[in-house]
Amino acid sequence: MELIFLGTSAGVPTRNRNMTSILLNLQQPTLAQMWLFDCGEGTQHQFLKTDHHPGKLDKIFITHLHGDHLFGLPGLLCSRSMQGNPSPLTLYGPKGLKEFVETALRLSGSWTDYPLTVEEISAGDVFDDGYFKVTAYPLNHPVECYGYRIEQHDKPGPLDAARLLADGIKAGPLFQQLKKGLTVEMPDGRIVNGQHYLGPSTPGIKLAIFGDTAPCPAAVELARDVDVMVHETTLEHEMAEKANSRGHSSSIQAAQLAREANVGKLIITHVSSRYDRQGCQRLLEECRTVFEPCELAEDFSLFPLA
Repeated sequence: MELIFLGTSAGVPTRNRNMTSILLNLQQPTLAQMWLFDCGEGTQHQFLKTDHHPGKLDKIFITHLHGDHLFGLPGLLCSRSMQGNPSPLTLYGPKGLKEFVETALRLSGSWTDYPLTVEEISAGDVFDDGYFKVTAYPLNHPVECYGYRIEQHDKPGPLDAARLLADGIKAGPLFQQLKKGLTVEMPDGRIVNGQHYLGPSTPGIKLAIFGDTAPCPAAVELARDVDVMVHETTLEHEMAEKANSRGHSSSIQAAQLAREANVGKLIITHVSSRYDRQGCQRLLEECRTVFEPCELAEDFSLFPLA
C-alpha cells in the first residue's frame, strides 16, 4: 500500500501545490484498487503526471463540500467515461454530494458510461468489504465534514503445509480454503479447522485521513493507534486562533493530536498559500518539536505504508 499526494494546498493553488487530493494505492493482487480522498480542482491533470490512471479508481471519498476539495470531481468523472473505462465507481461523502454531481452533469450535458453510485454518509461505519473497513468521524468545520479511518483486516498467517501432510491431509483444492482459515470437510469425512494450521497473522495497516478541522473530541478516536495520520496544518502555531476560528488547525495542534492518539507517523498537508517552501519547512519544524516522526507532503510525495 502507498499514499500519493496529488494536491497539498489549502484554499487556492500555488505554483508548487495543487488543490487537495490524496491517492491510496491498495496494491492488492486480488483487488487492483485505488481510492481517492478529495478531488480538488486540477486533480485529473495531476494524474497525468503520475504512473496511475483514473480508470483504476474504485472509490472516491469526499471529506466535505468546500470547493478546494471538490471542484475537480465533475471533470474527473467525465474524463474517466471518455477514456472508455466500464468499471463501476462509488462516491462517498456528506449530504449534498449526490445533488452536486447530478447537477454538474445535467447542466453541462454530461454523463458517465460506467455505473456511478453516490452514497451520502453520516458518522459511523461506511463499509467493510472483508479486506478493509472504513469508518467516518465528524470533524469541526463550518460545513459538514468527516475524517476517514481505514483499517485493513489482519492477514492470515502462512499455511503449514508440512503439518497438514503429516496429519494425512493431502495437497489439493481444499488447501486454498484452509489457507483462509476456513473449516472444511475432507473427502474422508474429517472436519478440519484451517485456523489450526496457520501461522501468526500479520496486522493490517491502519490509516486516518482527516478533512479540514479545528481540534475536536472525535479526532482522537479517529486517529487512535493508527500507523499513519494525514492531517492539515493550514497555519503556523502563532496563528492558531485564526485557524481555529475558520475550522482549521495549526502545526502544533496537529502534532499534539498525533502524540495524544499514539499514531506511528504524522503526514502534514493542506498548507496555506501564504507559505513558500521555507515557510512550509517551518511548519514541519514546529510539528517536530512536539511529535518527531512527522513528514511534510509535497505534490507527488509518495509514502509507502507496507
